Amino acid sequence: MAFRDKHLRTPGPTTVAGRQLKRYHIDQPERPIEPEVEKAAYDVLPTLLPEPDGTPPAGWVVLHRGADTGAYLLAYSWTWDNAVEVGVAVAGQPALDCPDEDPTHFVPLNRPGVGCVWELSVLEHERAAWIRHVLAPERPDVEAYLVDAHAEGPVGR
Repeated sequence: MAFRDKHLRTPGPTTVAGRQLKRYHIDQPERPIEPEVEKAAYDVLPTLLPEPDGTPPAGWVVLHRGADTGAYLLAYSWTWDNAVEVGVAVAGQPALDCPDEDPTHFVPLNRPGVGCVWELSVLEHERAAWIRHVLAPERPDVEAYLVDAHAEGPVGR
């Protein structure tokens, strides 16, 4: 199977369970994420977030629609001031212990993965943005962090 870029969209930040999250959607250029997949993913999102620990309650979420039946939801939360915790749910991917091929039937992923090549592009951006807006300034600026999103468009290379 030849590698190809996918499409990245940034629908804007949201607040879930008191945590401010940037949103990233990765899909096939010819097949955007279906509304029912998006709704199912955001319904399960609160279960993927950690309890507050004193770090500004911020992070990002990646909703990724695979080329097949799979859908992946990764919730990255800043913890311990400078570390990232990830919670993952998957749907429609029996190879990852999903009970069926329904891309709206999200279940927790109990493997230690942090993301695939398309999702890791976002992680690279978020690391730099957190340093730039929260760790390096004399006064952290979470609002500036939330608007500093990875550019939309092709993602993967």
